[in-house]
Parts: sequence; C-alpha cells; structure tokens
Amino acid sequence: MRMGEMRNHLRYGVPRLCTALLAGLLLAGCASAPKGQAYDPIEKVNRATFTFNDYFDRIVLKPLSEGYIAVTPKEGRTMVSNFFDNATYVDTIVNDFLQGKGKQGFSDIGRLAVNTTVGVVGLFDAATSLGLAKHDEDFGQTLGVWGFGPGAYVVVPVYGPNTARDLPDLATSALTSAVFWSGFFLTPYVTIPVSVLSAADLRSRSDNAIRFVNETAIDPYVFTREAWVQHRNYLIFDGKLPVSADEFSDEGFGD
Repeated sequence: MRMGEMRNHLRYGVPRLCTALLAGLLLAGCASAPKGQAYDPIEKVNRATFTFNDYFDRIVLKPLSEGYIAVTPKEGRTMVSNFFDNATYVDTIVNDFLQGKGKQGFSDIGRLAVNTTVGVVGLFDAATSLGLAKHDEDFGQTLGVWGFGPGAYVVVPVYGPNTARDLPDLATSALTSAVFWSGFFLTPYVTIPVSVLSAADLRSRSDNAIRFVNETAIDPYVFTREAWVQHRNYLIFDGKLPVSADEFSDEGFGD
C-alpha cells in the first residue's frame, strides 16, 4: 500500500494507512475471514511502535492531509491518486505472473499501457472504462500463494502493520516503483515534493476509516492487528477463502 515511499520510496507508506484500508474492508463485510489471532510475540515492542506511529500521524500526516484536502479540489485529488497508483502498478504486474495469474497479468499490462498513454501518465483512469479492471498484488501475497505462513506480526516505524512474510515487499515494491527510480535522475527539488504529495494523497484517502478506528475501537492496536491479518488472508485467496483457512496462527513463518 502499500505505504518514506513504502516507507518513503517504498510504496508511499504512511502510518496506519493499512489500518484505514482494513477498516473499510471490514465495514464492507469481510466478516467471513477465518478466525484466528495473529502471532504477536513482540507485542510490547509493537505497541510502543504503534503509539509512536499514531503520534507521528497526528502531528505530521493528519495536518498535511487536511491542508492538502483544503487546497485541492476532489477532481484534482483523484488525478493525483491515479498518478501514484499507475506509477507503482508494475509491482502488481510482476506479482500477477509470479502467482501464475497469466491472464490477469496481461490484462494489467494493458491497463498500465492505456493509463500511461491515453490517461496521460496515469492522471486519468482510462483503462477501467475499457474493461481493464484494477488489481492489487504484492510480493507478500505471492509468498502466501507459494505456501509461506505469515510468521510474527510486526509494526514497522512510520509504515505500520506488517508480518515477517510481508517485510520483503518493502524492497520489491521500491524496485518496481517508477517514482523510486526517478529519484536517481531527478533533483531533490522534484522528488521531495513528490514524496510529500504521495503521503498527503494516501493519508487523505484513508481519513474517514482512520477516524472510525480511533472513535470506535476499544483497543485500536488489537483492532488494527486482527483486521490486518484477516485482510492479508483475504487478498491471498482473492476473496475466496476456504472454510478451513486459518493460516494466521502462532505456528510461525513457513508452515
């Protein structure tokens, strides 16, 4: 989310972005996800990091997002979101093929090509109107499809929820990001504002869901953790969860 880019350049991560996305999914009816608690052997450390991330969000990202929303019309924010989604879409394509989803992979190549050209470097989502659906794949999901268990739950500073299995995606998502590579060719006068804009964009998208978590969850940490692992399971199975699926247990990484 992916969510520096995904940790600055790495997927344009922002604190608790995943919390927001997961809250939205739960509200949409992901209650069918298999029950099973996350394996959280370093909960004390994770809670401390979670508290830091929440503080960072409140003093940095939330004001940034509110200012961005105040000065940017909705149509402009949609174009910015489209641009960043398109700039990181190679990650989805690569993982389509790694997961054996050839048909989806070629469809996503078409989507990227259409939005980059007809959609003016991704500012407009022309591909959806042509029937080229948007997908969400990453290397963490790929490892899940290959049979790796999630391992320990980890809260990453600034980025937020993660698992041992998903940590390699911090690197792979950067290596497939057009904005990350542009940093080697463009000056900081360009890349720094772009990184700030990406953070403001993602935080603005998730504002309502973050507010929902903060206002309704008895323990935001537990809510975030359980929603995260259920959502990752949902993505790995493409929403078609087997009745017996309960991979998020304490049996660890690689079962």
